[in-house]
Amino acid sequence: VQLVESGGGLVHRGDSLRLSCATSGLAMRYYHMGWFRQAPGKEREGVSCISDADHETITTIDADSVKGRFTTSRDEVQNTVFLQMNSLKHEDTAVYTCAAGLGCYPGARNDYWGQRTQVSVSS
Repeated sequence: VQLVESGGGLVHRGDSLRLSCATSGLAMRYYHMGWFRQAPGKEREGVSCISDADHETITTIDADSVKGRFTTSRDEVQNTVFLQMNSLKHEDTAVYTCAAGLGCYPGARNDYWGQRTQVSVSS
């Protein structure tokens, strides 16, 4: 199983970025897919999560700090999850990683993790 993130980089405040998390060897449709980030000197935090595609309704949950700016989506044909980040702020600077897990709630078990990608937003 592999989860490979891409799309990170250095941008200016107010810019947008789209992160991708391409999965392989994973039945992605059965997993909730989450995005996490860790800033220097801080603990890892959940950013956004999208429920599995094995049910009629797909829902997303976003952290308060990114609501209205970040959007998670999933593409079962590409086996990829996306994190669209708009109106980026300096405080969004962190290492971002995706994970495949069993739920979109705090403490949910995540079985697989990506290798991380850096997002840096200049102030």
